[in-house]
Amino acid sequence: MAKLQKSIDKQNALIKATIELVNNNGFHATPMSKIAKMANVSPATIYIYFENKQDLVNQTYLKVKSEYTDYAFATYKEDMSVEKGFELIWKRIADFKLKECENAMFLAQCDNTPMIDEPSRQEGIKHLQPLLDLWEKGKKEGIIKNISDYLLFAYSINPLSFLMMIQKRGAFQLDKTHIEEAYQSAWSSIKECK
Repeated sequence: MAKLQKSIDKQNALIKATIELVNNNGFHATPMSKIAKMANVSPATIYIYFENKQDLVNQTYLKVKSEYTDYAFATYKEDMSVEKGFELIWKRIADFKLKECENAMFLAQCDNTPMIDEPSRQEGIKHLQPLLDLWEKGKKEGIIKNISDYLLFAYSINPLSFLMMIQKRGAFQLDKTHIEEAYQSAWSSIKECK
């Protein structure tokens, strides 16, 4: 049992080091040797758990994406109204991005790089299925604009990454009023006008 825990600890250290180094240096300036050094393991140890750098980054992406969506949907119920469900999910995503800034920054970088392979990207999208299903329900009920999910995501969820980055830089401090204003802007950008 102790050996298994040591193995899990090493994997987690490698994932944590990958997130930190990618956030600070970018994907291409993060060699395996730096990851190993920061994780306090030998470079050869990485290859026990991951095939190569691509596999390490993809697996890190999927682990963080899973934690992110588990948090986002933890209290969501499918029988909620579209508006209430979206508000709950949106605010949980905002909470995650502001509290788990390092993980959220890593995901934002992954969303904007070819470093994540297509199978991993598609697997990551599956983690968002409750939100996609909610939007589909909203489109059918005439509550949400009948536009691409990519556009819905771009207008309602992606602005949170911008807000997270400016807060991290210290340029703007989000309070409850700002979060509520941001939510109202997100909702009004995707709801069907009647």
